[in-house]
Amino acid sequence: MIGTPIKWLALLAACVFCFALVSAKMTYIVHMDKSAKPESFSNHLEWYTSKVKSVVAGDDEEEEAVIYSYQNAFHGVAARLTLEAAQKLQEEDGVLSVFPDVKYELHTTRSPMFLGLDREDSMETWSQKVSDHDVIVGVLDTGIWPESQSFNDTGMGPVPTRWKGVCETGKSFQKNSCNRKIVGARIFYKGYEAAMGKIDEQSEYKSPRDQDGHGTHTAATVAGSPVRGANLLGYAFGTARGMAPGARVAAYKVCWVGGCFSSDILSAVDQAVTDRVDVLSISLGGGVAPYYRDSLSIATFGAMQMGVFVSCSAGNGGPDPVSLTNVSPWVATIGASTMDRDFPATITLGTRETIAGVSLYKGVRNLSTTKQYPLAYHGSNSSSPNPSSLCLEGTLDPHAVTGKIVICDRGISPRVQKGQVVKNAGGVGMILANTAANGEELVADSHLLPAVAVGEKEGKAIKHYALTSPKATATLAFSGTRLGIHPSPVVAAFSSRGPNLLSLEILKPDMVAPGVNILAAWTGDAGPSSLSTDHRRVKFNILSGTSMSCPHVSGVAALLKARHPDWSPAMIKSALMTTAYVHDNTRKPLIDASTDTASTPYDHGAGHIDPLKALDPGLVYDITPQDYFEYLCAQKLTPTQLKIFSNHGNQSCRHPLSRPGDLNYPAISVVFPENASVRSLVVQRTVTNVGSPNSTYAVASSQFKGASIRVEPGMLKFSRKYQKLPYKVTFTTTARQMGPEFGELVWKDSTHKVRSPVAITWLPPA
Repeated sequence: MIGTPIKWLALLAACVFCFALVSAKMTYIVHMDKSAKPESFSNHLEWYTSKVKSVVAGDDEEEEAVIYSYQNAFHGVAARLTLEAAQKLQEEDGVLSVFPDVKYELHTTRSPMFLGLDREDSMETWSQKVSDHDVIVGVLDTGIWPESQSFNDTGMGPVPTRWKGVCETGKSFQKNSCNRKIVGARIFYKGYEAAMGKIDEQSEYKSPRDQDGHGTHTAATVAGSPVRGANLLGYAFGTARGMAPGARVAAYKVCWVGGCFSSDILSAVDQAVTDRVDVLSISLGGGVAPYYRDSLSIATFGAMQMGVFVSCSAGNGGPDPVSLTNVSPWVATIGASTMDRDFPATITLGTRETIAGVSLYKGVRNLSTTKQYPLAYHGSNSSSPNPSSLCLEGTLDPHAVTGKIVICDRGISPRVQKGQVVKNAGGVGMILANTAANGEELVADSHLLPAVAVGEKEGKAIKHYALTSPKATATLAFSGTRLGIHPSPVVAAFSSRGPNLLSLEILKPDMVAPGVNILAAWTGDAGPSSLSTDHRRVKFNILSGTSMSCPHVSGVAALLKARHPDWSPAMIKSALMTTAYVHDNTRKPLIDASTDTASTPYDHGAGHIDPLKALDPGLVYDITPQDYFEYLCAQKLTPTQLKIFSNHGNQSCRHPLSRPGDLNYPAISVVFPENASVRSLVVQRTVTNVGSPNSTYAVASSQFKGASIRVEPGMLKFSRKYQKLPYKVTFTTTARQMGPEFGELVWKDSTHKVRSPVAITWLPPA
């Protein structure tokens, strides 16, 4: 009998919890059918607001329910609603969809030279014309540090008259924080505050000023002005400059201490389109959802319709497969690769064996190279770390590590934070060992104590030595900056991978660009390690991530837009993809850092960008907004779901593609269905001549084990510029393969090589 009251209490508690869930308010994004506005309303916002009020009638806070309205790249509102109200609103006429706000995360000198943008012939090719200064790149990130020399506007002409943006003021950010380089700065925080509570203005800038550093770094990578003598604590010394130093920057601060929310991001994209940006650089992501449920996908569709090129980071979920974010075909999805620059450091063991690693340590606590220090490791040396080996906060016993070099496995906590834990416990140095998840890829960090990062193989050898030798010792040495590293580029292990399960027939990522150990401008409010205990202040910092590769492509896209102002976003992306290269500086296929074997298009997409070749690609694959809409029609979206994308002109499915793979994409991905009786598939493509008026291209393609390939016609003859010619490719199965096969299709004339990666997949029988 005693159990009965307890059961009732448990049931009552459950009911209270359920009621709390239903009655609690959260932010929802409400998509509206713009064309359904009744004539009784004078404008769309009035109608949208009335819809929200109809489901929150009687609520004391109904006037404050709507926190954003979207009227350009997207149509609808963001509103604070209970679950019950959101469900009611979904049933209202004119409401296309309602879904909750989503939290997004940031995807966190040498590169212009590495990309060929610093050579004399290149400077002539990219000669700075007045039009170069008219390209405006919107950067959605953590804000901007306007005092950085990377945003010096010396020599820049007046801001283009078409620019509609503003310079919002706030804490430590005034009107004069903007100039002819930083032409606009705005903040978006209503969704963040609705979810996380009011921003603490004592500890965070509620203004466009960048406290984190990420936004300053990405903006400077896109369009930073040249700064001589740039370096991080002596590392990577040289001239730092963005990819498009003549372009303008508009900073849209959407990320705060607790993250970035889709309602804010959506509002920023909507505003950026209104402000008249030419390029959007978005180094953040929040997982993958169907196109019609992904607010960023919908917003960037609207931006694309308005002629804006959108570049997004692929994510840092590699080397796991199917880890991509931002996979919509109308955005450029960018993976990360290395450059030919490194920051070598060495570990000398008591056995006199020397092991190579990397580090950006620069401090007064250097270890003597003539002395050996005891080694400490609290793990088992398996490929997978255990909690005691991760050097997490509070796990190190000072009695066991004081005066020693501590071996820490990567994982769970930030790499630099592990060093802080070692330092606090009395350790004199750290060896940061990769695990199976990181492989042999080395990422340099600005540690707070002498520390060297090593690959998995070297790490296991060092750990074995420490565990089997009672008097294991080592010392650490740092060698500065080294150029001319071979092989390079290499696909970063952390770079997110395909396939793109949202649509296997759209090959993603699109391309890779420098994203490892990138030097760029930094905030004056954080140390290079970003730890609160790091009181060092630097003007430039070195970071790694697809967050760093994305702005490289955004900047090169700005250069292409300046030289070819009439090119559509799809033409710019095509030029970057079809001229990308897939061999490193040893003339071998690009290597995957996680496996030390050849990478595939699921890792590197079309390949590594080559800006100079992209300037003159010969042929491009153009895609109109209607073409993208036809692609969505082929995705079997319902009429209501399609309406979400048709607010700019009420598009309809005029000529639906026979399959999604017929979208005129620069990459070709063929998917044979489970039904083995389907042995042939035909893919359609159309190329546009942007080279010489009179030109002839011949085709060449790879041989595949599992299929034959036939291209018709085998030759394309152009008689004028911008002429379009179609071709079709027939794939016929000869022997179904267990895994995907990769190759290429190339159109060549006397000067151009227009390359498309090809993937063939056979779905297993159901």
